[in-house]
Amino acid sequence: MSSIREDYMAPWWTYWLHNFPHVNLNFQPIDNTFTPQDQNYQQSLIFLACMVAAGLGLNLLCLAIYLSCLCCCRKDEEEEESKSPNSCCVTWSAVTAGLLSCAAVGVGFYGNSETNDGVYQLTYSLYNTNHTLGGVDSLVTGTMGSMESGLKQHLARLDEIFATRGDYVQTLRFMQQMADNVIKQLLGLPDWDMTKVDLAAIADQTTYIEYYRWLTYLLLLILDLVICLAACLGLAKQSRWLLTTMMVFGVLTLILSWASLGADLASAVSTSDFCVTPEKFIMNQTKDLISSEIVHYYLYCSQALRNPFQQSLTIFQRSLTTMQIQIQGLLQFAVPLFPTAERDLLGIQHLLNSSEASLHQLTALLDCRGLNKDYLDALIGVCYDGVEGLLYLCLFSILAICAFCAMLCAIPRAWTHITSRERDYDDIDEGDPFNPQARRMTTHDSNHATNMHSFCSYSSSVGSQSSLHPPAAQAAQTVSNAPVSEYMNQSALFGGNPRYENVPLIGRGSPPPSVYTQQFRNGYSPSMRATYLSMTEDQIRHFGNDFQA
Repeated sequence: MSSIREDYMAPWWTYWLHNFPHVNLNFQPIDNTFTPQDQNYQQSLIFLACMVAAGLGLNLLCLAIYLSCLCCCRKDEEEEESKSPNSCCVTWSAVTAGLLSCAAVGVGFYGNSETNDGVYQLTYSLYNTNHTLGGVDSLVTGTMGSMESGLKQHLARLDEIFATRGDYVQTLRFMQQMADNVIKQLLGLPDWDMTKVDLAAIADQTTYIEYYRWLTYLLLLILDLVICLAACLGLAKQSRWLLTTMMVFGVLTLILSWASLGADLASAVSTSDFCVTPEKFIMNQTKDLISSEIVHYYLYCSQALRNPFQQSLTIFQRSLTTMQIQIQGLLQFAVPLFPTAERDLLGIQHLLNSSEASLHQLTALLDCRGLNKDYLDALIGVCYDGVEGLLYLCLFSILAICAFCAMLCAIPRAWTHITSRERDYDDIDEGDPFNPQARRMTTHDSNHATNMHSFCSYSSSVGSQSSLHPPAAQAAQTVSNAPVSEYMNQSALFGGNPRYENVPLIGRGSPPPSVYTQQFRNGYSPSMRATYLSMTEDQIRHFGNDFQA
């Protein structure tokens, strides 16, 4: 199999992060080699978090200055008449905050999923490596136990049976030497049990931390989305209490976004330091447990490298073969003379066969290809998916910060607009006859007092007056009362609706527009239209062609 440098190459973003300045708290540059136990290296990561904290402080300071200027430098009421530019600014700020928030949530979900996939691949490889080492330890322990206890018992009984034959006893002594040689070779293997426990503990702890990290980011993403939607709802409904609540939560979420940015950046830099030179860190961690030759063999797994277990496995194989030959000879020549020895000889033969099967399994498990594959899978999971996910989470934090800054800038201006609109509405004179609200109140009171007639009642009164008065008097009365009566009739006809606030007064040479004629055609009942059609010729002449159906 080829070398690790041909199978694994750290991605470019890990080199980019690896070249970040590593400075301790005394502002002294340090080596960027991944050494998490070193105090200076830990301080370099804390320094990155402090830089992000400084960014948070500067951001909050800028927001405080902006809010102070907005509160202290308000425009005068004369300048607030042109509200469209400020309203446009609030609208575009809200739209920008919404778009940035949606983009941040999408990027955050992707980054969180990528990071989780990378950590899952790491833990899967650790558990798989732990299973392999556990299998090696189990085979070694079982073989040594069978050689030390089972084989010795059979040889002790055969020694009593063959006591009268010195050559057979000598064969048994030789077999005991071969068994001791096998045990010696097995004892020369590394202490896999200690390594197995460490890998299992690391995998369990990593899984535990990753679960809560993934859950925390999921809740943060949901919180960002809920706050953005609630703020948009508050702007649409012009709810001041909802805007105030979302502004408080927006500040808290802004602080959380900066905190997540610092944690993600420090994690990405430290992980990239490991990904650039992973073998150096692993060899430093295992130098007290396993020889460097064995670690180098599994990390690089090249055909040019010598298998450090080849000699032990070869001696193991030769010892078993020699013992099997001796047992075959005893079964052939000693059993006819000592029939009681057959049972123990067959027991030894079965034990040697099972030991040989264990030897083949042990040879396969100790081969570098299996553990090297797990090693490469773990590196790819951490350095590709994991670091890439952390970078996307950093981008999520940056977008969330921009979104909440835009939202925190838009909410105070929206509050000012809402307050100014309510103040201007309260300043309207209710006694003004052209106030839509006052006209609605007047119309409501006139319905109870019957002081104002509708269009139909006016038509009826005109008809009754024409029957009681002579034409000359009727014309004079019509001319004298036309402006007032027609204005009252028009006010009752349109019901004080602000839509008809600018309708020109009848009797001043300005007839109602044709749109109101169409409203008359479509908006009144058949009885009213019948009344209109029953008007006299003088009444039609009085209204002219403005209300012709």
